[in-house]
Amino acid sequence: MSDVLELVDVSVVRDGYPLIDHVSWSVKEGERWVVLGPNGAGKTTLLQVASSFLFPTSGSAALLGEKLGGVDVFELRARIGLASAAMFDKLPADQTVLQTVLTAAYGMTVHWQETYDMTDEARALALLDRLGMAKFTERKFGTLSEGERKRTLIARALMTDPELLLLDEPAAGLDLGGREDLVRRLGALAQDEYAPSMVMVTHHVEEIAPGFTHVLMIRRGKVMAAGPIDTELTARNLSLCFGLPLTLERHGDRWSAQGLPLG
Repeated sequence: MSDVLELVDVSVVRDGYPLIDHVSWSVKEGERWVVLGPNGAGKTTLLQVASSFLFPTSGSAALLGEKLGGVDVFELRARIGLASAAMFDKLPADQTVLQTVLTAAYGMTVHWQETYDMTDEARALALLDRLGMAKFTERKFGTLSEGERKRTLIARALMTDPELLLLDEPAAGLDLGGREDLVRRLGALAQDEYAPSMVMVTHHVEEIAPGFTHVLMIRRGKVMAAGPIDTELTARNLSLCFGLPLTLERHGDRWSAQGLPLG
């Protein structure tokens, strides 16, 4: 399997402070990675490098076989799907859900004078159906709930049939029902052999969907553990990553964690 993402000794430094610190990490074709860590650990910075929106201060980063710094990033970004809450403010609130997904086909956020053929529309509708948004295609994006907007963004990220899908805290801010619905749908996607390689950032092991194969744990910009989820997602590694004694339980294909009692 070839690498879709390869970071070698990558650091990103701002005002003398390393946001990520000498990170080496590779994602191979077909793998589904979870990136875990506390607030401020460097998870979003890592995803920004992986999406080509941020260049390393030092080290090298290769995405889909192309080295950052030696490739047209606009062509590269068309091959990478990114779903992030940071997109919310860039998408017009009065645009329909269908238009919000369709515009991704042209790398745009606002529907203007472009035209879409029946293949584009059929793909957008199929993706929205897969994410449970088939009944919302004509709703205005700005009227959606948090969970509905998150599912729309994932459909949008898949619109260009990317080779790498990046999900930045897709379940953040969702209630229990919304989270579980999203986890079910992400699990179906992760277990689809034709789906792209995936990287999902989260704070919570409860949000890890069935089908995710690998885990990377990061704390203060440094990798604490990385590898197959069955061997690397342990109570010890989780405790070191979050700086707190934690228990970890597995229930079938799902996980849960909690802190040890005080005293």
